[in-house]
Amino acid sequence: MSKQDPSKIRNIAIIAHVDHGKTTLVDGLLKQSQTFRDNQAEMSQELIMDSGDQERERGITITAKVTAVQHGDYRINIIDTPGHADFSGEVERTLNMADGCLLIVDAQEGPMPQTKFVLTKALAAGLKPIIVINKIDKPGMRIQEVEDELADLFLELAVHEDQLHYPIYYAVGRAGKSWETPPENSESNGNLDVIFDAIIGHVPSPKVELDKPFQMLVTALAWDTFKGKYAIGRIKRGHVKSGDLVTLCKKNGSFIKGKVELVFMSHGVSKFEVSEGVAGDIVQLTGISDAQIGETIADNDNPEALPVIEIEAPTLKIYLGPNTSPFKGKEGEFTTSRQIGERLNKELETNVGLRVEEDGIGFVVSGRGELHLSVLIETMRREGYEFEVGRPQVVTREHNGVTEEPLEELIIEIPAEHVGTIQMELGARRATLKEQFASPKGVTKLVYELPTRAMLGIRNILMTNTKGTVIMNSLNVGYQPLGASLQQLRNGTLIAYETGVTTPYSLQNVEARGICFVGPAENVYAGQIIGLNSRQDDMEINVCKAKHLTNMRSSSSDGVVQLTPPTIFSLEQCIDFIEKDELLEVTPKSLRIRKRELDPNKRKRQK
Repeated sequence: MSKQDPSKIRNIAIIAHVDHGKTTLVDGLLKQSQTFRDNQAEMSQELIMDSGDQERERGITITAKVTAVQHGDYRINIIDTPGHADFSGEVERTLNMADGCLLIVDAQEGPMPQTKFVLTKALAAGLKPIIVINKIDKPGMRIQEVEDELADLFLELAVHEDQLHYPIYYAVGRAGKSWETPPENSESNGNLDVIFDAIIGHVPSPKVELDKPFQMLVTALAWDTFKGKYAIGRIKRGHVKSGDLVTLCKKNGSFIKGKVELVFMSHGVSKFEVSEGVAGDIVQLTGISDAQIGETIADNDNPEALPVIEIEAPTLKIYLGPNTSPFKGKEGEFTTSRQIGERLNKELETNVGLRVEEDGIGFVVSGRGELHLSVLIETMRREGYEFEVGRPQVVTREHNGVTEEPLEELIIEIPAEHVGTIQMELGARRATLKEQFASPKGVTKLVYELPTRAMLGIRNILMTNTKGTVIMNSLNVGYQPLGASLQQLRNGTLIAYETGVTTPYSLQNVEARGICFVGPAENVYAGQIIGLNSRQDDMEINVCKAKHLTNMRSSSSDGVVQLTPPTIFSLEQCIDFIEKDELLEVTPKSLRIRKRELDPNKRKRQK
């Protein structure tokens, strides 16, 4: 393909609700475009684009990624975006690189809250939509109803009339098959050529100005030890070669002169060096070490800045600061406030939905939801950082003199026998039931509106109370005046009375009073939470006490104590569990929940 022919370039974003098969479909497109040799490891790999450890473990896409395939004479740049609302900053910043979008919808679930969110963003950006109804091999697939639901969604969201005319294709992404009409049998032969042809036929080529001065908006950053920082974006106009002198237009209005060292393009999961990039293509430039997301790299003689990408405001904030427990510095490599601050500033370069403010010796980190913040905490923990975090709080705003808090729409699908459990829990959280309807398969769908702060900790409670059968999705739908505070929905805690090593003998007392979080022979400190009380109030327990020996009994019988295994919380469960007067100590090896004030006398006075 000639580099100078932008009419043979297609830029497409793949958008969908979480788990509807985006990344799996990209795998198929990569494999069927002969991107890899037959003997390459990627040909037998799944979720090729989910390269991060947490992405593989959680089975979700966290960061948007750009890849490219060659189909005949056409170069197709594919942007794989996350499906979770928490990573909406990733979706918002990458859609401006595309001219069209592939909207993937599950043939059984149909359009979900996140489908609505990503489609709203795509249509507002003027992207040409192509629909792919995926997973048509599911026993519960309902293609006709899903098409009707999509038509209603487009009627609600379309910005202009052209967007109401969209092509629909049918696919089984995992098998790498697609069809123009629903096949009689999803086992029948097929490949993804239908989707390749649809992209080439329906997505417009980029609108370009080849003869104008060079201009590119930085929409992503990458880094490696070999070449340093890569500034990634779509060239808006002109062309760029290695060695070109350019100007970086900063967000604060200042200009920094620079020089492009090398120009790279994507191919599959790797990149290759090219002599020149032209308007309409997505390139990666090295040599511009000061570049940040949302800034413009422009021609030296005509440094004009493009509009900065607008990102929606954060809805949750959390305190994150150096560890202050008696065990500080024992398990982490990076423990000081300065080291934590430097790491958070580095995160701000690529995590556009995040905000960081200093707060005493620590920081207040604001993000788009619990998952957004917990992924950052887990990443830092794995890198060797030791710190403590507080309870998540909502980010309020002032509007016309009224303090407003974020509002969520929560959609729950649940077997009919658990509806009462859901309604009782959400009633306690002051949620408003908007809709309720039953499907023929014994599943009830409930739509609630509730403040974001009432959502904290709800997922684990509902999962436990419904034996893991609940499917829940939420979406930020705006703001409402700040309501009254919610009462504590959790029981009191059991607190370690002194610092030491736990003994089986004393842990029997904990089991008699509630649920135990620690096992025998564990180090604990005074003020650490070691269990959940069966009552509403907090209770201190000495868990380090050994059995006293007497003249009658010269050897202890501790060895035969039968203990229930302790309840071990995941990071998200710990964050959900803590209250305002508690902290979570996070180290590479441990998660410990503790009282903010460790001294019991001071704690009593604070009440």
